[in-house]
Amino acid sequence: MSETTKITRSVSRTSKPAQKKKPESSLFTPRNRLFKKKELVQMFRSLASMLRAQINTGDALKYYANGHPNKELVKALNQIHADVNKGVPIHDAFKNSKKFDDMTIGLIQAGGDAGQLDTAFSELGKRLKSELFFRKKIRKLIMMPCIVIPILIGAFIASQVKIVPQVEKMMSGIEPRGLVALSFKISHVVQNIWWIVVLILIAIVVIIWKSVKVRNIIINLAMAKVRVVKLMVMSLRQMTMLSTIKLLYSNGINLAKSLRVAANSVKKTPFYGELNKAAEMYEKSGVPLSSAFAKYTSVDPQVVHMLAIGEKSASLDVQLGMLSEMFEEDAETLMDDFSQFVSFVVMIIAVMLIAAVFLGTFMPIFMMGPQMMQDAI
Repeated sequence: MSETTKITRSVSRTSKPAQKKKPESSLFTPRNRLFKKKELVQMFRSLASMLRAQINTGDALKYYANGHPNKELVKALNQIHADVNKGVPIHDAFKNSKKFDDMTIGLIQAGGDAGQLDTAFSELGKRLKSELFFRKKIRKLIMMPCIVIPILIGAFIASQVKIVPQVEKMMSGIEPRGLVALSFKISHVVQNIWWIVVLILIAIVVIIWKSVKVRNIIINLAMAKVRVVKLMVMSLRQMTMLSTIKLLYSNGINLAKSLRVAANSVKKTPFYGELNKAAEMYEKSGVPLSSAFAKYTSVDPQVVHMLAIGEKSASLDVQLGMLSEMFEEDAETLMDDFSQFVSFVVMIIAVMLIAAVFLGTFMPIFMMGPQMMQDAI
């Protein structure tokens, strides 16, 4: 055997193909969670105050991270601090942490580009605080029906599965007629399918909780059917969008870029695509902002009218601020109206379920008395 053949075989035995690393299962991959908004309010306020005190951005991040109880936040801020010291733009440093949403990163980028990073941090604190306020009110509105209705449904199922069969067994010697027979038939149906209905309801709740698309469908359906819901949701969306545009434009960011950043604040709504389209048309076609809003967005006519006045009088930032304050006031008023609507609907559902429990449990007893007397005669 030649030396060349020996060397070839030796190499083939020793050189093994590189094994591909198996990708980790997404089921066990840790979920990337954003920081709580309450923590971010405190953080952005503190960073804004330090920047106003002439502390540079990197030191401000380091000082705030030092001794903070949230270890995840400390880790993220230290990484951002290291990136900033390497010359990475501040918005890219925040983006690399994967702990902040697109709207926050967009505002930080706009503030950095305009040289108004302290203002951007301060406005982010205000924005998040306002968002927390409205979320808290909405959570209170939803909490009552989410607690009361399941309890009443459970009481109805328990009465049909436990109590009514005992009543039926107690009157086994008498043939039920009329409403009594209907009550017993309903009880039989509930006994057979109650667990299926409960599983379906749980599945529906989980799907709504997990799926943004399903939540949007439900919101759109509610907006189409209930006027107060439509007005409240539109006020909240327009308040968020207009206040973001006002913040950016008043700090020297051009309108097209302000619209695109503002679109990220309403990313999961129809306004996201509409604002990007309006920004594209405003930037490329040179149409007035009010015309772009009128043609490509679904904002209220009042918004278009006030934007046109702002463009004619060179007071666009003033009009944007006035509109955002107006929609914030409208949102608070409409939430009170929505609260009354929810309370009314919950009261009706509660009355129906209580009546079903009462009738299903006690009606057979009340109705069987006269029937027993007739049978005895």
